[in-house]
Amino acid sequence: MSGWLGVVSRSHVELGVGLGIAQVMHGKRAGLARMKPGDWLVYYSPRTAYPDGEPLKAFTAIGRIADDDIWQADEGDFHPYRRRVDYLALEREVHLAEVSAQLELTAVPNWGYQLRRGLIPLAETDLRVIRDAASRPA
Repeated sequence: MSGWLGVVSRSHVELGVGLGIAQVMHGKRAGLARMKPGDWLVYYSPRTAYPDGEPLKAFTAIGRIADDDIWQADEGDFHPYRRRVDYLALEREVHLAEVSAQLELTAVPNWGYQLRRGLIPLAETDLRVIRDAASRPA
């Protein structure tokens, strides 16, 4: 079991949670193929909407990859790859500033640069910190 951090705007995360799916890296298949059933997926949303939403910098959803099935959706001119996810019912979003001192993710200089890849491995300790914070009332 592994943890993954997907970088996606809050509005897109909300759509995915509502559909029970994951979509990362602007719909590319490669990132989804790295995940295995039972892996955790945490979404970090730098903005409320893509590309010009308000800055947010928060962890906005957590779920587990449900199965091995990866499929291509048909949205007219856009054909993103997707995967089923069982999302947790969270108490709240977790703003990065609240937990950054406790995360391995933010412990290295220029840590934010890696987020440009859109999907990165997430340490088990970081997953636990974020999940615990999201489970507590604000």
